[in-house]
Amino acid sequence: MAMKRAVSSAIRSITSSPPAFARHLHASGGSKKIVGVFYKANEYAAMNPKFVGCVEGALGIREWLESQGHQYIVTDDKEGPDCELEKHIPDLHVLISTPFHPAYVTAERIKKAKNLQLLLTAGIGSDHIDLNAAAAAGLTVAEVTGSNVVSVAEDELMRILILMRNFVPGYHQAATGEWNVAGIAYRAYDLEGKTIGTIGAGRIGKLLLQRLKPFNCNLLYHDRIKMDPELEKETGAKFEEDVDALIPKCDVIVINMPLTDKTRGMFDKDRIAKCKKGVLIVNNARGAIMDTQAVADACSSGHIAGYSGDVWNPQPAPKDHPWRYMPNHAMTPHISGTTIDAQLRYAAGVKDMLDRYFKGEEFPAQNYIVKDGQLASQYR
Repeated sequence: MAMKRAVSSAIRSITSSPPAFARHLHASGGSKKIVGVFYKANEYAAMNPKFVGCVEGALGIREWLESQGHQYIVTDDKEGPDCELEKHIPDLHVLISTPFHPAYVTAERIKKAKNLQLLLTAGIGSDHIDLNAAAAAGLTVAEVTGSNVVSVAEDELMRILILMRNFVPGYHQAATGEWNVAGIAYRAYDLEGKTIGTIGAGRIGKLLLQRLKPFNCNLLYHDRIKMDPELEKETGAKFEEDVDALIPKCDVIVINMPLTDKTRGMFDKDRIAKCKKGVLIVNNARGAIMDTQAVADACSSGHIAGYSGDVWNPQPAPKDHPWRYMPNHAMTPHISGTTIDAQLRYAAGVKDMLDRYFKGEEFPAQNYIVKDGQLASQYR
């Protein structure tokens, strides 16, 4: 017990107390080395001038940064000891990454990055960073809160309908020259009257509930914070304090939680078994919230009748990832939050925070994930 108390005390000191050796966030004079890690667009880069979220687009900030004398390195090569990112770790000041092609910032990388002050996520979700290590090192972690919530909520609604109407097999029939209505219709349903539950009702979860309201569904939600009574009344959503009481009631479960130490592996074999047989699950949050093999097994047995999402563990997903081959899935690469509209919003947010960083100004409070040694409440 004494050892457990000591460990708990150490963790609390990391996540709730300012570090003794905090690195100064705001830039002093002189050139700064900024590294961005994004996915490559290749031949698609030239097809849309607003495509800024890729290596070639570089968030549209290269000219602005270099005109001020800063060095801006952009790459997609982020893994392994000889990758391009690793070469710049020792002397970079700012690292920008996205959830769609994440640069995994481990405690080891943080230790090597002697000049690092600021970790920016172009988008939402900073779980690719070891946040406890970042807090202990006195780093600031921030993201562009709200930049792609509309994009993700719209995508979740689309996925619910795709699963409910058994759309994917129908598309495959059309693409391959088949015609077998029965092969689709036997497991296609209306959304009206079904019970939909969102686990997590933050910005994205609330938008999803609002968009589901016109479909005349029975809406449930679980969150650590209860919604305002006015929004509950507007959506008709009912609060469930216990997630294990919510999931057996649901025809569709939507995951809208951040990945934290508490939510990692939350949907394991035992929790999936508590779901209604034939449940549909949509997960655009984080792949690691689910037990990978447990999901694949439940899809194969039919306990999960359909699974759709765009988040995997790890990312990019390897070719042998079991979710690629399980039945009744509608998986995609991580795309829901990187529409062109979302890219323009999170690019503008990154530019704004870099400008504030150079000027010694605070970021919008909601953008901080780690500040002064403290983690944002959703990650505690």
